[in-house]
Amino acid sequence: MRILMVEDDLALCEALRPALEEATFRVDFCHNGTDGLALLTSGAYDVCILDRMLPGLDGLSLLRAARTAGIMTPILMLTALSGIGERVDGLDAGADDYLSKPFDTRELLARLRALTRRPGTAAEVTLRCGDVALSPTEMTLTGPRGEVSLTKRECDLLEVLLRNPGRLQNRAFLLAQVWGPMAEVEDANLDCYIHFVRRRLQSVGSQARVITVRGNGYKFEVQS
Repeated sequence: MRILMVEDDLALCEALRPALEEATFRVDFCHNGTDGLALLTSGAYDVCILDRMLPGLDGLSLLRAARTAGIMTPILMLTALSGIGERVDGLDAGADDYLSKPFDTRELLARLRALTRRPGTAAEVTLRCGDVALSPTEMTLTGPRGEVSLTKRECDLLEVLLRNPGRLQNRAFLLAQVWGPMAEVEDANLDCYIHFVRRRLQSVGSQARVITVRGNGYKFEVQS
């Protein structure tokens, strides 16, 4: 589960990082609204933590722009503006939840878990597609001939592909989903991991295939 946290308080970001990572969230931090909007609209995130007072573009404007663009990623506003008027403004602008500063980290994590359990988010215990089942929490792939353990990158890549069977996933999108939009990673890394997941599918006896669409990306095809 990948989180985008748009927050200009660097100390708060670093204080929250260990708790978020321990809760198995992968988190990317952004410290201004303009870059935050670009990252959020990339489609690479499962949930967003959004500060209201940001340099460049304030949180409410960012939120409205994202919703206008059709981005339905769950968004939790985390802000020192805690009056009823501010909370109403945030929720009316499209926020899914609102948490005031100061806060207890345990409550933040509980609210994130609640958001990612909602229908349409990526929190299923097991993802089934064709003749395979992927457990993102256990990082295992099960098929007709048994089960195999996956590395984190293999699991993340398979999760994106299995959630979109028959649909072309371009290279930039896959790189952003698996390594993060701000990661400095070469295209060759993606090709290597495509090779790895193909071997994993073969090892569990799956008939599904990862098809190369030359010059564009890859798609996961289930054999009928």
